[in-house]
Amino acid sequence: MITLYGISNCDTVKKARAWLGELGVAHAFHDFKKQGVPEAALDVWLAAMGWEALVNRKGTTWRSLDEVTRVAVVGAASARVVLLARPGLIKRPVVRWTDGAVTVGFDAANWQRRV
Repeated sequence: MITLYGISNCDTVKKARAWLGELGVAHAFHDFKKQGVPEAALDVWLAAMGWEALVNRKGTTWRSLDEVTRVAVVGAASARVVLLARPGLIKRPVVRWTDGAVTVGFDAANWQRRV
């Protein structure tokens, strides 16, 4: 089963879920706001993709952080702490595919090859 992780009101997550729905692809949705960030999954994502791929430095959540916190995010350990505390900082959607691979972001062409 494909699991899509994100925030339900995120436009990119909405597009991704709609795209999967249009193709009739069964998937589970894990909402960070309602269900939190699964720590074990976050550890897998950090190992698979690296912290820089997961931290959304372009969004309003990043900009709302104080300078001390932003400057302190320098590696996987410091990113993990901030991502658990502020799920809105995670680039979305994160997808765990049926083969166990993990991707971040919505790319219809790439996803078409996976489904």
